[in-house]
Amino acid sequence: MAVQEATQNTHSGGGGGGCTCGDCPQGVREGHRRAVAEFLAKRDGLAAGQGLPAAVAHSAGASRQWVSDELTQSARAVAERSREAGEAWLRRVWLGTLFAVWGGVLVLVLTQALTAIGAGWTTARTAGLLAALVTAALLTGAARVHRARGGLLAPLIGEDNRLSTSRAVAASWVLFTVFSVLVIAIQLAGASDHAGRDTLIAGLELARGVGMLTVLALTCAIAVFVRHVVTVRVLTRRLQKVRADRPRAADLLTDDSGRGSFSDIQYVLVSAVALVFAAVRLARRPEQLPDLPWALALLVAVSAATYFAGKYAEGGRPVVLSVVRAREAGDLDAPIRTGDDIEIRGAGFVPPGAGTPDRLARMVVRIGTVHVHVPLIPVTGGFANPTDTVLTVPVPVEVEPGRVEVQVVTAAGTQTEPVTIDVTD
Repeated sequence: MAVQEATQNTHSGGGGGGCTCGDCPQGVREGHRRAVAEFLAKRDGLAAGQGLPAAVAHSAGASRQWVSDELTQSARAVAERSREAGEAWLRRVWLGTLFAVWGGVLVLVLTQALTAIGAGWTTARTAGLLAALVTAALLTGAARVHRARGGLLAPLIGEDNRLSTSRAVAASWVLFTVFSVLVIAIQLAGASDHAGRDTLIAGLELARGVGMLTVLALTCAIAVFVRHVVTVRVLTRRLQKVRADRPRAADLLTDDSGRGSFSDIQYVLVSAVALVFAAVRLARRPEQLPDLPWALALLVAVSAATYFAGKYAEGGRPVVLSVVRAREAGDLDAPIRTGDDIEIRGAGFVPPGAGTPDRLARMVVRIGTVHVHVPLIPVTGGFANPTDTVLTVPVPVEVEPGRVEVQVVTAAGTQTEPVTIDVTD
């Protein structure tokens, strides 16, 4: 009885919140929320000077290092909770994708029933419902196979664990094309006269569906080319990619940092408009492939080219512009010595999506042969160090005096070109 009561209290949060046992999706999510709340409270408390041990309070360098180590450990705990929550979300969301698919089938059934009032039921309506059922059944099987990776979202998730805009657009056109062909095929199977069969076969001729097939080929090619371009740019250190905790619907319209992306938004919007037009054409003339006008196909092509150009132009490798001695108010001007703080100025030190504390704590500066972890300096609501353009690190006593090279290694693993500085005794 005592064990059962303890287990119940764990799953209910002990009467003070949600489950935090970590063995169920609800516990993982609640545990992640609490870990984040505890980290934010610790960060703001340390930023205000609270909780600092008396043993390190006398030394600014020692207190800064102690604070950074404490925040790094807490940030790693939050990152682990976030990873567990992301995996639990993927295992749970596959049922949501099935609800979306079968909800679409239900909407189609209701639409067919309402539009059939007065007009009558036709073979094309039956073919549409059967095609929807077949498509939904195939998608259900695929979702079950990939249920540990988000169900139907699995093919749309990129290597960075984000939803891919190019894959989502291409998948939409593939599904619509498969559905259109199934509608014609089912009608052909039920046609009894030669004239009807000839009409349905003529509806699959290239002259009728060349516009839609062109858009299909273009969107699929864009999905393949974008993956190739991103992979090549990451391997050649011209693009920094940081893995996300879990996919989000907003990934389709934003960049890796979560800001709205013009190239992504216009690609999704134009493709959705073209897809709606093609669906209306199929509903009006279900005996043939939707004849997408060339003007609309060209609009999709321009949108795809804009999207591809945006993907090719985004990103960039980090760069160190200068390294100077950090000077506090009242200090005398002097050369860089061991034990001094140096200020590294540049750009691209914090890649998009790497603004979380655990990833900020992974940044390293190589000074000569010594690797120095960039200290986390908290302020209320965030961090004063590191930033995307400025890093402040101490020069360890292990650095030999003389000319030494300074390089920054970002959370994405990208290393800057070396910059030489003079270190004196």
